[in-house]
Amino acid sequence: MNEPLNQQEVRRLIREILANGVYWTSSHAQAEMRKDGLTELDVVNVLRGGVVEPGEWENGSWRYQLRTQRIVVVVAFDSETELSVVTAWRNQK
Repeated sequence: MNEPLNQQEVRRLIREILANGVYWTSSHAQAEMRKDGLTELDVVNVLRGGVVEPGEWENGSWRYQLRTQRIVVVVAFDSETELSVVTAWRNQK
């Protein structure tokens, strides 16, 4: 996989992975989700419909933020069939 991916490629790959691949949530993301009262369904909904921000190189991999008005989810692609949820949080307004 040739990263960074553009927003359309990120969206396409996420949809494919949600339908046919594997995604997992890091322990850090799980802790942050608990802290902000987010569920797995909240995260999946953001992955399906959130706005994709341009990729950023961080801690040795490309990270992509997906956001809605209330929630931000950061993901990294482990391969074309695997996705890691790195962290997630609820926007504080």
